[in-house]
Parts: sequence; structure tokens; C-alpha cells
Amino acid sequence: MARSKQRWLPAGVIALVAAMAAVFGSVQAGATVSLPAKTADEILAMIARTEVRALSGTVEQTAALGLPEIPAAGPGIAPGAASAMELLTGSHTARVYLDGPSKARLQIMDRMAERDVVINGGGAWFYNSADNSATHLTAPQPSPAEVPSFAGPRPSLPPTSSTDRPSPDRPSPDMSSRDLPTPEAMASRFLAAIDDSTEVSVGDSSSVAGRSAYRLSLQPRSTATLVESVAIDVDAETGLPLGVEVRAKGQPDPAYSLAFTEVNLSTPDAALFEFTPPPGATVTEKALPAKPVPTMAAPGTPTPEGAPEHIRTRPTITGEGWDSVVALPAGSAPAGLTSNPQLSQALQPVDGGRALTTSLVSILILDDGRVYAGMVPLERLQSAAAAQ
Repeated sequence: MARSKQRWLPAGVIALVAAMAAVFGSVQAGATVSLPAKTADEILAMIARTEVRALSGTVEQTAALGLPEIPAAGPGIAPGAASAMELLTGSHTARVYLDGPSKARLQIMDRMAERDVVINGGGAWFYNSADNSATHLTAPQPSPAEVPSFAGPRPSLPPTSSTDRPSPDRPSPDMSSRDLPTPEAMASRFLAAIDDSTEVSVGDSSSVAGRSAYRLSLQPRSTATLVESVAIDVDAETGLPLGVEVRAKGQPDPAYSLAFTEVNLSTPDAALFEFTPPPGATVTEKALPAKPVPTMAAPGTPTPEGAPEHIRTRPTITGEGWDSVVALPAGSAPAGLTSNPQLSQALQPVDGGRALTTSLVSILILDDGRVYAGMVPLERLQSAAAAQ
């Protein structure tokens, strides 16, 4: 299968970690079903042409990354705070509602609390029932100068429906349904990164959430990556990804899985995308400042002398395909990556800094503030850091 090379796969590593930390599903595939034979290219075309823009359903996530169970409370941990690290272990269930790119609701239902994310236009609410706290986040519409740019090869993304494309009369929302960790959003990260380093094939069809599905298999040709394979279950009728399963080398069970266990493709009630804080809730208002979106630099791209801050602190990529590494300059890493008390408990000391190692992703945080991440062993990150 001839495909153009794309060197931006590691740009999805941090996004992958964020998505894993936000919601969740184990692939509940039923017995093998009989479907008309299709090639991998035909299934990819189905995904690209899917017209599903509205749905509701239940998703389940299972993460078996080799991390220890991390407490949700304790010294230095804010009571009731939603913890990304907590959600990177075990299984979690969530309800998801989507209506186009600018309306979405996610309800994470754990044993002790419910956490809600409600996106409607350019604003979003984050609610945690454990401490009855709500945060209202608003963001300005980007100016033309703030449209994301890539200093290197651009990813070839699947086409979207014309009703989803931004226009002068309908600008792209600051926060969208694509930001929620659904099987479709997760699958798109892997599919957009397919290049010559990936073998794409078709596996056995099955039933997911009561719907017949083709299984698309992505197999890294690299021996340096931690990833053994990625399987994507694709609805045979609509082309909608229903589940994603990621396997790590040397691990018998899936390291990560996200899938619908129930799905309804009708448009949800509009009231679901409205949110009013419950009585007595502590409400925090936050406005994101307008600022240029950082660019992603290809390997070897020089930084212009006197370049603005967002250019000088942009991530860089070394390597290609599945064994690529993302490097964040000192001072540019997300604050939560270095200050999260639960993350600190999972970090191990290494020469020159600290590291988080899982069965799928490794992160190296150096004492000088630089951060390296990739779906590769820790030694690969250390080599990349030593070369810069």
C-alpha cells in the first residue's frame, strides 16, 4: 500500500496520553460476523466518508499500562480533583453525547463521583460531583494569525463533511467534540499517522455495541517502538470507528482499549448540551488568553534568529514513524506535567532527571526543564536528549 511518508506521528504522543487520561473504553467485541470482504483501502475510505456527526452512547476504557494504582486523595492532592494519572489505570465508564463539532457532553461515571465535560460553541464546563465544583472555560475565536501552522510535512487527514468545515460565517470552535476521547477521535490519531512504517491489513469482522464491524489492523514495521499493533473496529454500515485496541510488545492483554458498549446514532436532546451548576457549587470562571498557536517543527528545522516566543519554544521531532520522539524545550511543557503530585509518585529517578515508563509510552523530564516523549523505550528518549 503506497503512502506518503509522514514524520509527525510523535506529535500525537502527548495527545494520546491526554486522551487516555480523559475517558475510556474496553473493546467489547462479540462473536465473528459475516460481512462482504473489503480491502484495507476500502475500509479506510469508509472511515473517511462517514457522515455520522451526532450520537449518544456508553464507552468503556481499560488501561493496563503497567502503572501502579495511584490514590485519588492524599497529601498534596486537591480533594475531589479529577486526576489524569488515576484515569490511566484500571477501567472507567462514560456516557458521551455528540451533535456536530461544537456540541458535546461527556459524563465519566466512577464509583464515588461523576465528572462532566460539556462543550457548547466556544465555551466549556467542567464539573466534579465529589466536591461540587465547576469550572467555566471560555476562549476567544482565533484571528487569522492564530491559525495553527506546521513547519514541515502536513498530515493527510480524512476529509470532513462540508457541514463541519469552518467558514467566515461559521468559524471553527475553540473546543470541539474532536477534543473528547471517543473511539473516532482516538482512531483518527493513528490513521492520520499511517506511512511506510505501518503495515495495514484487515482482520476478522465482529460485533461491537451490537453493530457489525470490520477490523482494521495497523502493525508497526519498526522494531524500536513499544507498540505491537493497533486494531480499529469500523461500523460496517456507517464507517464510524466503534473501538480501538492498542497492544504492547511482550504483553498478552491489550495495554489500552476504548470502545462503545452501546451506541445510538440519532441526534441527542439539545438540553444535554446546556449546563447549570448545581445549588451550592463552587464556580470558577476562566478565560483563555488569545495567543498564537505553537508550530510543530520538523527535524533539522532551524529557529530564525529573533523569532517570537511561540516559535522558539515549539516542539521538535526526531526520528520517523512509530519510533519518533517529541522534544519540548525547557519552559514549554504543560504545567500539570511537572507539578502533578500524583505524577510525581509514578516518576522514577534517572540520570539528569525523572522518567515515566509505561508499556506504550515513555516520558523523560530532565532537570533543565526539557521533556521528551515517545512510544519507545526510555533509552531511546535518553539518546535523543543526549544528541541535542
